[in-house]
Amino acid sequence: MLKEKLLEDLKNCMKEKNILRKNVIQMIRAAILQIEKDKKIELKDEEIIQIIAKEAKKRKDSLAEYEKSGREDLIQNIKSEIAIIEEYLPKQLTREEIVPIIKGIIEETGATSMKDMGNVMKEAKNKIGASSDGKTLSEVVKELLK
Repeated sequence: MLKEKLLEDLKNCMKEKNILRKNVIQMIRAAILQIEKDKKIELKDEEIIQIIAKEAKKRKDSLAEYEKSGREDLIQNIKSEIAIIEEYLPKQLTREEIVPIIKGIIEETGATSMKDMGNVMKEAKNKIGASSDGKTLSEVVKELLK
């Protein structure tokens, strides 16, 4: 289970004194525990992957801001955090791998125009999940629905 892997990795980081990795894993575990306590549930791996993907997205969004301001110290730190977080996510699909999946969804849903984008995106998120970010999915859907 993913929670056990995170705990084991956390212990190893503490032994190796890898502070950055330890902090990132602690942040992921804190987000998981927060949701479990708030909702009084035990999260499954799929739900944990969604939380991890959300944390990766937060960092990617802030990376763009740091690049605009030219903060090299923060840029390197965020890139390192993203790399660590992505180790716990499923392999990310390339744009070329996403296109046929989206084409299939468009055929299934009978989508013909941008008005149908919401339905296509919903299906794509269900099929692809955390294997791709929403921004890439959205770009591909827009291209194909033109």
